Amino acid sequence: MGETGQVTELWPAPTAAAPVDAIVPIPGSKSMTNRALLLAALADGPSVIRRPLRARDTDLMAAALRALGVGLTDRAGDWQVEPSPLAGAGLAEGAGTAQDTGIDVGLAGTVMRFVPPVAGLAAGRVRFDGDPRARQRPLGPLLGALRQLGVRVEDGGRGALPFTVAGRGAVPGGRVEIDASGSSQFVSALLLAGARFDKGVEVRHVGPPVPSQPHIAMTLEMLQRAAVAVDSSEPKVWRVAPGQPRACEVDVEPDLSNAAPFLAAAAATGGRVTVPGWPRHTTQAGDALRGLLAELGAAVTLDGAGLTVRGTGTLSGVDADLRDVSELSPVLAALCALADGPSRLRGLAHVRGHETDRLAALAGGLSRLGAAVTETADGLAITPKPLHGGVFASHDDHRMAQAGAVLGLVVPGVAVENIATTGKTLPDFVGMWTAMLGGTGLGGTGSATARGPAGAER
Repeated sequence: MGETGQVTELWPAPTAAAPVDAIVPIPGSKSMTNRALLLAALADGPSVIRRPLRARDTDLMAAALRALGVGLTDRAGDWQVEPSPLAGAGLAEGAGTAQDTGIDVGLAGTVMRFVPPVAGLAAGRVRFDGDPRARQRPLGPLLGALRQLGVRVEDGGRGALPFTVAGRGAVPGGRVEIDASGSSQFVSALLLAGARFDKGVEVRHVGPPVPSQPHIAMTLEMLQRAAVAVDSSEPKVWRVAPGQPRACEVDVEPDLSNAAPFLAAAAATGGRVTVPGWPRHTTQAGDALRGLLAELGAAVTLDGAGLTVRGTGTLSGVDADLRDVSELSPVLAALCALADGPSRLRGLAHVRGHETDRLAALAGGLSRLGAAVTETADGLAITPKPLHGGVFASHDDHRMAQAGAVLGLVVPGVAVENIATTGKTLPDFVGMWTAMLGGTGLGGTGSATARGPAGAER
């Protein structure tokens, strides 16, 4: 059963008949695409976003911005973005001016958190809602912060979806305190729109450590590229000066987190996978795969061809703090269940509020296939045991579905529930996975090319 209770299809995860050997191009980064879209919507002129990800999360962001009067045109796969007509600090006519503009956030954290501050700039009421699970994801700290900054939010005291932002055409802004220990997206949401607030914004975190810090670094870097003045010199404090982002052209990097299952395939099968276009410098959290896969026992090389991971035939257990790279935890947990020794994954208490409670989902899913898994206060303790086939529940979570596919490579009889949920950030996952295992290459959003024994494409 899926998150909404309906019966979902089971996907027989293919088992690798031989070590995987493939080149796998990865579509654009969701995190970069949605940040670029939002900054372009607030910019001083038209912007171009090249090689954006086209998936459910980014399509939802595009639809949300269109509802606020932003013009988006698809030009041969790139996006041309025309900001709403601007008046002072607010989005003017056509920008959320309907009596009750509705925005569907789906299950996208970036949409449900990044767009409400922009809606505060609109002259009208904007109602937010999404998938049933989205109503359980943490939003209270962000909504409270918006109120501190002068935005009217109507949520019935729930601190969750559905809620309405009653925009007045401007946001006073200024200093705000927030507990962002539940999601770094709370901080990024305020910073991305903060330059358009009358007084800018100063975000002060109070509480346990903020997870996923690389995502905040990405936000700051993209703001700077858009000529927005930012200051992060004081620990736990981020400042954005008032102004207007500059229109620009953005080249979106490959989504390194979406590379995780494909690179994990090389480690799990003792094979080789290359992801071309891997950036030398990046703020993407997925870049941590280089060190994490090496710690698990794989050989990792970054050169002109891209990032290549070679499995050595053995996976080692690890003790890893994944607080900053939590989106990698499902695939890494799958590899840990295939290792030759126990592992502990830490720093993950906040993933209970992700697309599903990922700690409970991983503990249950891996245990049902035979692993010994204990859910700890902030992570998982995984002791490998002989695994067997069975249903691996995705809980409508794209990262869980990817983890099930990795397990199926070496465990016959694994059936992944609702593999279509991978379309949240990678629309052609199944086609890319099939091609990696020996298919003929694909059109559309991605492809995989097999290599001959000498490493040449064939």
